[in-house]
Amino acid sequence: GRETWLFSKIYNDINKKEEWLKASELGYNFLLKHCFDKDNRMFFQVTSDGKPLRKRRYWFSEAFAVIALVEYFKATGNVKAQEKAKDIYKMIADFYNNPSKLPSKINTNTRPLRSHAPTMILLATSQAMREIDNDPLYNKIIDLCISDLIKYFLKEDKKVLLEVVGENGEIIDNPEGRSINPGHSIETAWFLMHEGLYRDEKYILDISLKILRWSLEKGWDKKYGGIFSFIDINAKPPEKVEWDMKYWWPHCETLYALLLACFLTGENYYDKWYEMVHQWTFKYFPDKKYGEWFGYLHRDGSICLPIKGSVWKGPFHIPRFLLYGINLINKMIGNKG
Repeated sequence: GRETWLFSKIYNDINKKEEWLKASELGYNFLLKHCFDKDNRMFFQVTSDGKPLRKRRYWFSEAFAVIALVEYFKATGNVKAQEKAKDIYKMIADFYNNPSKLPSKINTNTRPLRSHAPTMILLATSQAMREIDNDPLYNKIIDLCISDLIKYFLKEDKKVLLEVVGENGEIIDNPEGRSINPGHSIETAWFLMHEGLYRDEKYILDISLKILRWSLEKGWDKKYGGIFSFIDINAKPPEKVEWDMKYWWPHCETLYALLLACFLTGENYYDKWYEMVHQWTFKYFPDKKYGEWFGYLHRDGSICLPIKGSVWKGPFHIPRFLLYGINLINKMIGNKG
């Protein structure tokens, strides 16, 4: 899904080369032929020739298929892709509003929880759907996602956007409940920035900038530089053993979010942060010899795994921040004449 999105996006925004369109068509056909189960849910993993391997309770694969179908429709005008995107979207919106329809990770009778990830992903997916269809459902779901983010996960007193909270937004005093994922929070921040720009709504922009500042100031490694993977908001030892690793994707999300904040505010604060994050990112992640980026670094920036691609590290975060960044820089240059 992410790969199909990428090639369609390059074709739509950068260069209408036939090779990009053909690559996106390969992904589109593979998705429709091999990646959907009989219940219209998606497999998380299939073999290279399309045999089903694994299906998860989450609907994130479906969300990425939606954004792929959106961009493919924009590139080709294929109405079947548009209709499929709408069908899948309505299904995942229903799952969001009725989570009991899917199996839960834990016993919800013992500990009912809310997770930040579905809210942020549905927000971005709804924004994509709005680009190709005028159904009022998309703005209604976006309103709900923003309301949920503020009501449940945003904690002004702690200056954090939490990953997991209790059913009513209460902080759960255990390692999971105290954890923040700075990369996720910053990604959510720029989703909100996009919405604030779309609506010309200062209130949303102010919230997004607060989340960005909080996440940077808590998530930045003051000793070695770079952004931590996880942080305990009470400065206790995080439960996740990879908490101090530096992953590629939070740095991508942060660079675009900071560039967008520079554009929105013109404040030197964000400009300085951009330079600092940019220098660290491009010093350690890119493979100077063979190209692409390493995805997994130790705290000091040394390579943990030399792997360039995996089930998790696909062609998405790096090209997305570059594509969005290119478009935004062109806009900034245009605004300056």
